[in-house]
Amino acid sequence: MAGFSDYLEDKVLNHVFGGTNYTAPVTHYVALYTVAPDDTGGGTEVTGGAYARQTSTFTVSGTSPTTATNAAAVEYPTATDNYGTVVAVGILDALTGGNLLAYANLDTSKPVTTGDVFRFDAGDLDITLA
Repeated sequence: MAGFSDYLEDKVLNHVFGGTNYTAPVTHYVALYTVAPDDTGGGTEVTGGAYARQTSTFTVSGTSPTTATNAAAVEYPTATDNYGTVVAVGILDALTGGNLLAYANLDTSKPVTTGDVFRFDAGDLDITLA
């Protein structure tokens, strides 16, 4: 992933150094974007065409770097209308609305048209702190 959002950076720093407890979300939601978000959030998330954020669990492993990786495939419903060109992905803490936690541009943008199924295979989403 390209980075943590300002929201998550603030939560981690306050948790580790400020003594303010942060409770991690129980469920992580993977969103697709046609305009990439940035540290402050924003971007343009896909809407319509049977699109909905999908849940994912992550496995954390390794040292230097430690990496969180999606444990299973993340698959979206068959598009019933064009999504547009998907250029980025984000991890959020809610099915709708919520807070952006991490985000990245895709290595290759992908036009999603009616009848397509967008999918990340297990291990395709890696989150590493450098």
